Amino acid sequence: MFATPGKQAVTITPKAALQISKLMNSAGHAGLRIGIKKGGCAGMEYTMEYVTEPETNDEVVEQDGARVLIAPMAQMFLFGTEIDYETSLLESGFKFRNPNVTEACGCGESIKFG
Repeated sequence: MFATPGKQAVTITPKAALQISKLMNSAGHAGLRIGIKKGGCAGMEYTMEYVTEPETNDEVVEQDGARVLIAPMAQMFLFGTEIDYETSLLESGFKFRNPNVTEACGCGESIKFG
């Protein structure tokens, strides 16, 4: 929906692609749907869920064996986002580098758009 010709709506780093494809293959899912919902101290939160098939208006991004589906209501907020997977001594998880975010809470779980 909000894609630019020749450019995907989001990009996926090799680490994130590997993790997403592992999760897809281990549980037989068709992909990982990413969305946005109201919540958290900054106003909005990312959502992630496994799906067995894309919905009609999902934006589908496939890269290195990983499939990410972007929910219709989140497409304008996620355009240009890089999805990464980081592992540290204390935690592991997906990280979103989103150029559309104007503010984030201290814990990094909640975001605000301008």
